[in-house]
Amino acid sequence: MRVSLELFNAHGEANVTTGHIADELNISPGNLYYHFRNKDEIIQHLFADFEKLIDIAPGEITDAAMAMEDLWLYLHMMFERIWQYRFLYRNLDDLLSRDQKLRSHFNIILTHKRDAVRVMCDSLVGANAMRASEAEIAALAENILVVATYWLNYENLKHRAGIQNDPERHLTRGVYHVMALVSPFLEGDVKAHLAHLMQSYEI
Repeated sequence: MRVSLELFNAHGEANVTTGHIADELNISPGNLYYHFRNKDEIIQHLFADFEKLIDIAPGEITDAAMAMEDLWLYLHMMFERIWQYRFLYRNLDDLLSRDQKLRSHFNIILTHKRDAVRVMCDSLVGANAMRASEAEIAALAENILVVATYWLNYENLKHRAGIQNDPERHLTRGVYHVMALVSPFLEGDVKAHLAHLMQSYEI
């Protein structure tokens, strides 16, 4: 599975065949088919691994002053897992249209992430560190999901357009822009602390 993941990430899932995977493993295609019926089955196994890794949520906010540190850590972990399985996101629409099971499970992931953001925001509101209505929190959660889901595609478009693009900074730029979505709703020391964290990013 590791070899398949590396090939998909490096070349794009659409450009990798089972023949390529078999060659990289130095086995015959028939030997590969003994373990996996086709490429879609390999993708399903990789997605199952990804689903387990991405099932994280920010911890309960007990100290508003540390909330932004928790958010920073959570976002980095989430973007790192997306980067680890980036082939899924770079060809997301096509993969989900081909496989109803993947589409169903990805929707579950989105629901969990949406709920996690809402819980975090509700905790910040309760700690008087955020001022936002239920409708604003719902919109913020959706916007964060949009950025997280399509950030790598956006970075890839910039690269194709000839804009200088450093893959090593994909993650930090994604985290920065999610933080920028949250910042306008924060208040007091928490807002100042987030601003301080964001200053350390080179965007």
